[in-house]
Amino acid sequence: MRRLADVDPDIAKTLREEAQRQHRNLELIASENFVSDAVLEAMGSVMTNKYAEGYPGRRYYGGCEVVDVAEELAIARAKELFGAPHANVQPHSGAQANMAVYFTVLKPGDVVLGPNLSHGGHLTAGSPVNYSGKFYTIVPYGVRRDTERIDLDEVRHLARRHRPKMIIAGGSAFPRAIDFTPFGEIAREVGAILMADIAHPAGLVAAGLHPSPVGIADFVTTTTHKTLRGPRGGMVMCAAPHAAALDKTVMPGVQGGPLMHIIAAKAVAFKEALAPEFKTYQQQIIRNAKALADALQARNFRLVSGGTDTHLMLVDLSSRNVTGKDAQEALDRAWITVNKNTIPFETKSPMVTSGIRIGTPAVTTRGMREADMMEIARLIDRVLSNPGSTAIEAEVRGEVQELTGRFPLYPERT
Repeated sequence: MRRLADVDPDIAKTLREEAQRQHRNLELIASENFVSDAVLEAMGSVMTNKYAEGYPGRRYYGGCEVVDVAEELAIARAKELFGAPHANVQPHSGAQANMAVYFTVLKPGDVVLGPNLSHGGHLTAGSPVNYSGKFYTIVPYGVRRDTERIDLDEVRHLARRHRPKMIIAGGSAFPRAIDFTPFGEIAREVGAILMADIAHPAGLVAAGLHPSPVGIADFVTTTTHKTLRGPRGGMVMCAAPHAAALDKTVMPGVQGGPLMHIIAAKAVAFKEALAPEFKTYQQQIIRNAKALADALQARNFRLVSGGTDTHLMLVDLSSRNVTGKDAQEALDRAWITVNKNTIPFETKSPMVTSGIRIGTPAVTTRGMREADMMEIARLIDRVLSNPGSTAIEAEVRGEVQELTGRFPLYPERT
C-alpha cells in the first residue's frame, strides 16, 4: 500500500508539524498527556478495520474472535486496576461515558445535583448547551468562598431540598482531592444514585494516591487519557446490579460499533498502569504539581484554594490585570501551552475567564522533575509580567526550546 506522504502530502505535513509542536512546546494542559510508543502502535493498528457491534461473545458481526480477546483483556485489566466489579470499555469519550450513566438511570426532566461549571464542574454536569442541561433539571453546588473547596454542607442541604435522582462528584478543574465518602452518605440519605467522574485523577486513583470512589459510587466514569496516559477514550465502571443495564445503554443505546483499535490501546495502557513504575510516575506528577504551585505562589500568583493535592492547579490572574484568554494566547506565542479557565465566582465569560488551568502529567511523562518546575514558573512569570512584549516572548521561546530539547518526545517523529 502507498505511504501517507504519497497519498496525502498535506496531511502528512500536518502530522509532522504537530509532532514538532508537541516536542517543542511545554505542554501544561491538565487534560493532555503523551501516550507510550506501544499505545501509539495499538491505535494505528489493523483493528481499526473491524466492526464489532455488541460485546465479546455476543457480536452482531462475524470475524470478531480476535478483537474479542483485545476487549476482554481491556475489561479484565480495568477491573484489576481499579478493583471494580464491572467495566465497560467501549465509550468513545468521557462525555459519552457520562451520557451512558444518565441514560441508564434517569428519565428526561429528572433532577441531577452536580458541580457548578465555573467552580470546577464539567460540561456534562449540566451546561445549558450540553445534553445534560437540555434533558435534565440541574441543581448546581459549588465551593466555599473562604476555602474554595467543595461545600459539603451545601451539597447536603441541596440534596435534602431537591431530592435529586442522581448526584455527581468530580469534574474537570478541582485542584484538591475529592473525598467520595460523604457524597456516598448524602446520596444514600436521599435515595440518589451517585456517579463519580474521575476523568482527571484516574491515574492517581489507580496508583492509590487519590481517594477511590469504587465501592462508594454506583457508577464511576473516566477518560482513559489525562493522568491515566492511555488513548483518548472513555470507560464506565459500576456495581454488579447495574452492569446489564449499563451495557445495554452503551450499545445499542448511545453508540454503535466500538473503536477496536482504541480498545486495544486501552488494554495496553491499563497493562502499563498495572506495572509498579506507574505509581512512581504518578507520585512524580504530584510532586511536580506541588513544586510548580509553590514556585508560582513565590512569584505572587494566587492559586485557587491555595494550592493543589493533585496534578492540576487553577491560577487566578485577577490581580495581574490580564485575562485567562490573553494569558493563554501570550503563553502560546512563547511555546507554553495552557488553557484559559473559569475560577470560582467567576465574573468574566467562559470565552475570556479570570484564570488559567495548569497541569503536570505531560511534562512528567517527558521526565521533568521539581527543578524544571521552578524554571517553568519563571518562564510563565516572565511572559505574564510583560504582556504583549514580542521581545520577551521570543526570548522565552528560546528558553522553552532549550528546556524541551533536553527531554525528547517521540524523536523518530520529529
